[in-house]
Amino acid sequence: MTMLNNFLFIAFPYVAIVVFAVGCFYVYRSRAFKYSSLSSQFLEGNKLFWGVVPFHWGLLVVFLGHLIAFLFPSGMLMWNGDPVRLIILEATGFIFALTILVGLVCLIARRTTNPRVKMVTSPMDLVIEILLLVQVILGCWIALGFRWGSSWFAGVLSPYLWSILKFNPQIEAVTNLSWVIQLHVFLAFVILFLVPFTRLVHLLVAPFHYISRPYQVVMWNWNPRAIRDPRVSWSQTLPRNN
Repeated sequence: MTMLNNFLFIAFPYVAIVVFAVGCFYVYRSRAFKYSSLSSQFLEGNKLFWGVVPFHWGLLVVFLGHLIAFLFPSGMLMWNGDPVRLIILEATGFIFALTILVGLVCLIARRTTNPRVKMVTSPMDLVIEILLLVQVILGCWIALGFRWGSSWFAGVLSPYLWSILKFNPQIEAVTNLSWVIQLHVFLAFVILFLVPFTRLVHLLVAPFHYISRPYQVVMWNWNPRAIRDPRVSWSQTLPRNN
């Protein structure tokens, strides 16, 4: 068990970090076009909206919550010293975790049922979405079954993560946690390991400049429905926009 714990919480995290850094750099240098989410919005947009919006907003809030607890554990514990603030923080995190869950379910359903989207879906797309789904379910399970996670994250997991970055791994506290939490931590490193090989790599080049740039106006001078039926995955006639 000691050797397994050493692999799960010492060896593999370092492997994941190295593969993440080297892999992202290699993909950016050699295949810059794939350094994106390879959007399928033109293939189907309605279901995509109900998946992407809750997924991204929920992921942003939950990730920032984890990041703040990691960077400022003392400040997080001080904030949680007030029961009202603690309850508000926990409830907010759980609500946004549910939005991630809803968004992921919509995205997986869209990717597996829409014939046009299935044509551009790779096995790795499904692998990473299923891993994210399992990770979010585990996170909701932990939030319900192991209350006040923001406090014990700051007190237990944050020191462990800092010990990894300082090349002095201290895993005793982590290995004494429930297997659900241990699996949640391990899957986080698995997802980090897979980022360079999936669409998630686009997180590193988020288009924040879109916030300040002018709106892009798209104007059609012909009726696209007369050329291609959006309900089918192919057309016998050559589209005019190809």
